[in-house]
Amino acid sequence: MKTLKELMDLHGRTALITGGGGHIGFSIGEALAEMGTNIAVLDLNLDDCQHACKELKARFGVETFTLAINLANENEIRSAPEMILDRFGQLDILVNCAALVGTSALQGWAVPFMQQSSASWKLALDINLTAPFLLTQICAEALSGSKHGSVINVGSIYGVVGPNWNLYADITSMANPAAYGASKGGLLQLTRYLATAMAPDVRVNMLTPGGVFRDQPEIFVDRYNTNTPLSRMAKEEDFKGAAAYLASDLSAYVTGQNLIVDGGWTIW
Repeated sequence: MKTLKELMDLHGRTALITGGGGHIGFSIGEALAEMGTNIAVLDLNLDDCQHACKELKARFGVETFTLAINLANENEIRSAPEMILDRFGQLDILVNCAALVGTSALQGWAVPFMQQSSASWKLALDINLTAPFLLTQICAEALSGSKHGSVINVGSIYGVVGPNWNLYADITSMANPAAYGASKGGLLQLTRYLATAMAPDVRVNMLTPGGVFRDQPEIFVDRYNTNTPLSRMAKEEDFKGAAAYLASDLSAYVTGQNLIVDGGWTIW
């Protein structure tokens, strides 16, 4: 029987992390790099990609690779796996973390429901749902050949439950677009589908974060904390253990599951 240390050892494996230059994506990259994984960081912004790669290589000594790609562009998505295989020769872990989120300044997005546009709806589904579907499909052969293939889709509590509008009352700087929750709910169902379609060679699970503290208005934070059993918002560090578990052989017999890391928000 393997030790826990052996089960969590990811040396020699390669992970592709979309949104790897962002807050949660980078925290997942940190977790996997600390366990020995080589990291390909995919993000829209080249500077974010390069900064993340530089940090991970300097701190953990792993090999890194930068992919500045627009996930709304299918041709760019299709180019990613081949470049990773050319660089590393393998792909073992895919983390679909990139998303169009509620803080976007996109017109018709972070506004009340009756003002939300079909264009922003379509873009959200393209990035949050279609891109993970397509990228997983394109990476499937490489992941299957890994013998340790793992896909982690990063969801949201609003893909599990409806929004609590009391949180946003009298706060004009925040919104909760319908497309975000719909896309994340779709990603959860896609996770279940892929867990059966890609079995037994590849495991597919979801990591669902709760709300993360990023200097939101004090009244919002107070309301959120009151509605959370652990009485606080999340920080990026809270997701590292869950990512390490789902990516490694610690979860070798786990697939099709949604690991909710929300301080208990969704149990009420």
